[in-house]
Amino acid sequence: MNTRKALVSLAAMATLLSAAACAAPEEENDTTTESGVDAAAATSAEDFGGMEELIKAAQDEGELNVIALPPDWANYGEIIETFSEKYDIEVNSAQPDAASQDEINAANDLAGTDRAPDVFDLGQSVALANTDMFAPYQVETWDDIPDEFKDPEGAWVNDYGGYMSIGYDSSVVPDVTSVQDLLKPEFKGKVALNGDPTQAGAAFSGVMMAAIANGGSADDIAPGVDFFAELKQAGNFLTVDPDSTTIEQGTTPVVIDWDYLGAAAAANVDTWKTVVPEEAVVAGYYFQAINADAPHPAAARLWQEFLYSDEGQNLWLKGGARPVRGDAMAEAGTIDEELWGALPEVTGEPVIPTDEQTVTAGEYLASNWSKAIR
Repeated sequence: MNTRKALVSLAAMATLLSAAACAAPEEENDTTTESGVDAAAATSAEDFGGMEELIKAAQDEGELNVIALPPDWANYGEIIETFSEKYDIEVNSAQPDAASQDEINAANDLAGTDRAPDVFDLGQSVALANTDMFAPYQVETWDDIPDEFKDPEGAWVNDYGGYMSIGYDSSVVPDVTSVQDLLKPEFKGKVALNGDPTQAGAAFSGVMMAAIANGGSADDIAPGVDFFAELKQAGNFLTVDPDSTTIEQGTTPVVIDWDYLGAAAAANVDTWKTVVPEEAVVAGYYFQAINADAPHPAAARLWQEFLYSDEGQNLWLKGGARPVRGDAMAEAGTIDEELWGALPEVTGEPVIPTDEQTVTAGEYLASNWSKAIR
């Protein structure tokens, strides 16, 4: 089955964790614009009087707080820069290497302050566990987004997706054709996973991929945990969070991560290759949402409009990610056809865990992951 452009929204991103940190004292934020619109209650650009008025309200605020957006993750560096220059709005990017749960913790810790995140980019299970923190909003391109990729009221919307993959420096290790290859002696001290699977969506899906490759299923992630325990025992598993720097320096020559992040690594490492194991295809989208407590509610909504515009979607595509409006834009002729056509072909039957399966897997990870890799 060819699934290059037929991604589905998976519940295979991260585990369910509660935000345990104590919140800062809340303050009342006045979110009324100069024209008398309550920006924090706006559910569409029409509530501002149209896009021009939304832009003006956002520019009056002058700032946007984002969190957990590494510059080399799905081209977020260029996305942030383009938005800032286009609208003359300062973007404050906090904790770029944070996990999904860290975003929620930060929002709770900073609630009521002008430093709270305005928007979220989350793994599915973390997003669905915290929908009471989201402000519903429907962008102008709402109708282009398939129903299965959005909350009916606009509390959250899928944004970009990809496939779980194994990226590797072919000048350091042999070619990888399957997950099992990572147990070979040639991979000793060389295999890294992007994050902690009890908190980070990419890592969660990496363990799910290993589970599928080792006889598990969306209902049974245990073989994935066992695989990483075996990888650790063999001395092949690195407890290092990989990023572009560790890849370029050779610290993490093999990385289990989303395929679009592998593409980003390849831009600076000529010998870097990325493979999606045919025996364990795991795909998924991340979730975009507005913080209901956003200190810059108009800018938060303008950010959403930008991300889901043709320009924003093509910028994600430039980073190797598959934008949620991709099919609609291809049909309308507004997609970057060269980049769209260059997306790698992926074969194999995709794994599609349900929300219930994700919760079960998350609970298993919470109880067993740390014991397996200690």
